[in-house]
Amino acid sequence: AFFRGGRVILQLDQRPLTEAELLALRDLLERHDIELWVVLSDDSATQRLVRSHGIRTRLPGETAEPSPTAAPEDQQALFVHRTLRSGQSLNYPGHVIVLGDVNPGAEVIAGGNIIIWGRVRGIVHAGAFGDASALICALDLNPSQLRIASHISRSPDERRRKPKPEMAYIRDDHIVAEPWTMR
Repeated sequence: AFFRGGRVILQLDQRPLTEAELLALRDLLERHDIELWVVLSDDSATQRLVRSHGIRTRLPGETAEPSPTAAPEDQQALFVHRTLRSGQSLNYPGHVIVLGDVNPGAEVIAGGNIIIWGRVRGIVHAGAFGDASALICALDLNPSQLRIASHISRSPDERRRKPKPEMAYIRDDHIVAEPWTMR
């Protein structure tokens, strides 16, 4: 029920997709009231197949040759009012705001920024389409893995005494985390 009414972006890269696989996936998602919104593929036969079924092969606002550092145009924000538990994955092309925690084993992937009004212990990936200007903010930022665009980091092994709001972003080609303050 959590994803009911949601949209899925399927990223295949070079993997070809058969018509039977496409129809089975679309039917499975539709049974749960989830839309197969976009299929991203580098395989031209898969692109033709997907378009013949009325499914997008590009994100809205994306040009035929996407820039590797471009964030999705007209980014919308997804507001999630719950804690994400182990095994749950949230993937959205725009910004993501979570009012709750991201527990170990859960992941949040966003094309834009990620703001967590809670604790982060799972995986967070902002700027997933290559936007190196994206940032991640949380009241307690201690992820198992933190990614911004193609940069990857994780929390230090030492345990902090008191959680504090932090923001992570890329500076000088490295991910840095510092106190979350209004800039």
